[in-house]
Formats: sequence, C-alpha cells, structure tokens
Amino acid sequence: MKGKVVVITGGTSGIGQVAAEKLAAMGGRIVLVARDKSRADATLARLRQLGPGVNHAVHFADVSRIGDIRRVAREITAAEPHIDVLLNNAGAMFYQRQVTEDGLERTFATNHMSYFVLTLALRPQLAAAGSSRVVNTASDAHRGAKLDFDDLQCAKKYKAFTAYGRSKLCNILFTRELARQFAGTGITANSLHPGFVNTRFADGGHGALYQAFRVAKNFALTPEKGAETIIYLASSPDVAGVTGEYFTKCARATPTDEAQNDESARRLWSETEQLAHQVRAT
Repeated sequence: MKGKVVVITGGTSGIGQVAAEKLAAMGGRIVLVARDKSRADATLARLRQLGPGVNHAVHFADVSRIGDIRRVAREITAAEPHIDVLLNNAGAMFYQRQVTEDGLERTFATNHMSYFVLTLALRPQLAAAGSSRVVNTASDAHRGAKLDFDDLQCAKKYKAFTAYGRSKLCNILFTRELARQFAGTGITANSLHPGFVNTRFADGGHGALYQAFRVAKNFALTPEKGAETIIYLASSPDVAGVTGEYFTKCARATPTDEAQNDESARRLWSETEQLAHQVRAT
C-alpha cells in the first residue's frame, strides 16, 4: 500500500477506523470523509503516528446529504490526481423513519445513495490510478430482504431493520452493476459482510430491537476482526482483478438470489440515477 491513496467514508470509528489505521500502517495515504470533527481529529492524529511523514487528510460531510457528497467529491478531485482505493463504509440504521433535506429516507440516503454518488463522482480519479479498487461494506443483513421498486424508501411501511436490510441489498446489487459498467477500465468493485461487530452501530435507540442489539453485542466480533475483510479487499494481491463479488471472512461468499439478480441491479442503478438527478434539479 506504500504511496497508495485510500479514500474512506465512516473511517473515524468502528471497523472503518481500524481499516484506516491498518492501511496507514501499511504505507497508504488515508483521505477521510467524516462528519464529527473531534473524532476526525483524533483519527487523523493516530494516522500520522502510524504513517509519519504522510499527508493524511480529512474532508467533512454528512453523507446522508447529496449536496455534501458532491461538494466533498469536488474537494477530493481537486486535491487528488488519482485514487487507488475507495472504501464506501459509512452506514447507519435509524429506529424511526426520517427524511433528509433532499426528500430521501435517511437509511437509503446514507447507506446506498452515498455509495452511488461518491463512487461515480470519483470515477475519473479511480481511472487515473490505472488499477484501482472500490470496496463497498454491505452485510448479511441483506438475507431475507427484497426490493420493492414501488416503495424503495419504505414510505408505505417502515421498519428499521427491514430498511437497513434493503439498503445492504442495494449495496450488493450496486456493486454487481458497478463491476459490469466499469469492466475494462482497470477499476474493480467488490462488496463484503464484515460480520456482526461491536461498534456504535444501532446505538441511541429504544424498544425491543435496541435491547436485542445491546445483548447481541456481548457476543459480537471486535472491530479489529470485523475490519479484516475490508483490509483484505483493499490491499491483497490475491484479489487484484477480481470484481463484482461478495466476500466474508476474506473469502468469496454467495449472497441471496435477490442479490444476484442482474435485472434488479440494472433497475436499481437507473432508479438511483434518476433520484440523484432529481436532487440536483432541486
């Protein structure tokens, strides 16, 4: 990873922070996309200890806001002639349905739209690297999920974990279509399940689902263990040239039939593109 540029969202806590630190220790230059300044400053200080003399950087954005993503993409584009690895890792689950200023359901906006908009905006920098990687953090929470193209954003009926599972299904379908559209460009795209990890994920809620997560975290993986597959996909020569796949425990895995439906992947891409254009128009 020496000299390689790694852009990462969700890199100031949990598995994202571990991945950022490990890749910095391997010689990578880390470019964080962060929302919380105190966590970003602390992570940046740690990265500079691990990779002294390397110009690690941070850009601030709320990834649930399309305007923020586009702005930060412009900032990164202006600062980085090329990008070797893009880690789309930021994600969240919201116990109550929330709508962003763009009119998007917040889980869908944070977990899916941000991946789509940032990746396409940074495509020229990824292509300029000659050989680059897009790594999308998905989840086995996609199992049991199915997209309803008449209600992609759960407006008719909202359940927190259902919305989250659908967003993770979106991650895998997006990765498949991204790999197809980027074929021959030197840019690979893969998604992964990090495992159930004891992080800040699902904090701040209430009710039965929140209590279930609190109990389950007593048996969850450490962030260090959960970050292993992200680091593997970002850095290992074993997956150079591998694209469109889903990984867990640093090995290829088989997602659900829904997650392998190329017609759904193409339709999701089209629907997402239209939503992104609508937001731009407003």
